[in-house]
Amino acid sequence: MKRAHRLVITYGLLTVIGIVMVYPLLWMISASFKTNREIFSSLSLMPTEILWDGYSKGWQSSGQYTFATYFANTFVMVIPTVLLTVASSLPVAYGFARFRFKGKGLLFTLVIASLMLPTEVIIIPRYMLFNKLGWLNTYLPFIVPAAFATYSFFIFMLVQFIRGIPRELDEAARIDGCGPWGTLVNIILPLCKPALVSCVIFQFVWRWNDFLNPLIYISSVKKYPLSLALRMALDVTDTVSWNQTMAMSVLAMVPPVALFFLCQKYFVEGVANTGLKG
Repeated sequence: MKRAHRLVITYGLLTVIGIVMVYPLLWMISASFKTNREIFSSLSLMPTEILWDGYSKGWQSSGQYTFATYFANTFVMVIPTVLLTVASSLPVAYGFARFRFKGKGLLFTLVIASLMLPTEVIIIPRYMLFNKLGWLNTYLPFIVPAAFATYSFFIFMLVQFIRGIPRELDEAARIDGCGPWGTLVNIILPLCKPALVSCVIFQFVWRWNDFLNPLIYISSVKKYPLSLALRMALDVTDTVSWNQTMAMSVLAMVPPVALFFLCQKYFVEGVANTGLKG
């Protein structure tokens, strides 16, 4: 009986916490159908006066370009960055996890130490470097560094996962004639699928929601990603149609949420097996 009471209390608390967490999301969806006045005067999820044009007018935007352009820009910036991050981080993590070489401890310490480095510290040096290279107002500051395993979080995450893979599998592959690259491709890569999916989700969401870096490197409205386009929507007119802004925010949220739910199984398994679950 006591166990039943504990379960009721536990699930009751979890339900309350879940409602509190999901309420802002539901309110944002509801606000996309409300008038400005009701948005600022009511916390109700049910609009008293429903506006159906928030999505159509919001999509057309108030500037020269529609949100179709901003969505396309975001995908062009995010997808290569995600793919190159995974492709470059896996070999580096494989080297740290499986090989012994001089300076390995120092190099891995530097990788971990870079996790503690605030982004604000390197903004100016990176800006000056990219300016010298002529990369400003392009997506190269996002894509090219990803090709050289510059995101140490993912290296650490994959190292932790690969260390959990039995070394006997490497030895079996070596007996079958596989070299280091063959072992990586045929053994490590398939087994790392959950961790790789986790890296894809993390990087996709972070780059999709990134505001500061595009604000610094992208100056042309034609190349704006969604994060800058949503902010710009608040500046182009004197009176902000908040239902349109909320509507575009809802649409902007769909791709990362859809990706998470499609890959949820692998994501949970990947995080659980990398020691990042807290």
